[in-house]
Amino acid sequence: MTEETHASNTLSPDQLWQARTVERLCRHIDSAESLPSADELAALAGWSKFHMQRVFKRVTGLTPRRYAAGRRAERVREALGRENTVTEAVYSAGYDTIGRFYDEADKVLGMSPTHYRKGGADNRIRFALGECSLGSILVAQSEKGLCSIQMGDDPQALVEAFQDRFPAAELIGGDAEFEHIVAQVIGLVEQPSRGLELPLDIRGTAFQRRVWAALQSIPPGRTVSYTEVAQMIGAPTSARAVAQACGANTLAVAIPCHRVVRSDGGLSGYRWGVERKQALLARERDN
Repeated sequence: MTEETHASNTLSPDQLWQARTVERLCRHIDSAESLPSADELAALAGWSKFHMQRVFKRVTGLTPRRYAAGRRAERVREALGRENTVTEAVYSAGYDTIGRFYDEADKVLGMSPTHYRKGGADNRIRFALGECSLGSILVAQSEKGLCSIQMGDDPQALVEAFQDRFPAAELIGGDAEFEHIVAQVIGLVEQPSRGLELPLDIRGTAFQRRVWAALQSIPPGRTVSYTEVAQMIGAPTSARAVAQACGANTLAVAIPCHRVVRSDGGLSGYRWGVERKQALLARERDN
């Protein structure tokens, strides 16, 4: 049974109908050149404006405006790599003004749109490789905080994947000070209950950030299902989107997506390998 099927089986007929109506509204927002008004969405749903906004937020965890902002952010990231100028990318992504986009750009991209389009040019990112009980680990830090924690079997592959993510950024090898930060991250992997007192540079859509914030509230030693996370963020039919957000996490252990399991308690996919997920959960139970 998939998470989506499990979620559907727990909903009443009225809730299913509301979820499908909201899904139709989401498709309408996705295809619109600019954000439809609340009155337009309410008319499409056949509800009052207040009822539409309340149900939309309950189902998705976001207001229609925040949902549209997240979708625009996804489109603009794609457009920045396709269009000739930032302005063209902004308008092709559905923003009505340049100013509105720049108000949101730093939160969405983690840097200015020009720097993002250039692959992180003029951004200084320190990184270093280390070894932990789960294999090789790459830790990277921007000026805002930790922006990547990756684990794997091949340290060179970790470096190459990181360079591909920011091909034009100024990547700086770790010094003695940064090695201390890497040691703290490795300590978190070895003993998750100790926590991590370091700032994080979290980059993602509004929905992803909402999911990741929920994951950070799950204490070590406890697991929840994708459906339960969806319920935690007020979007009970979004289990599949929650799973996708977990897969998009680039901060292993610091954002503990390994604590999310299937509804039957079984382990599902994990960006850094199911074996590592199993090992992390085992040591959390033992600590």
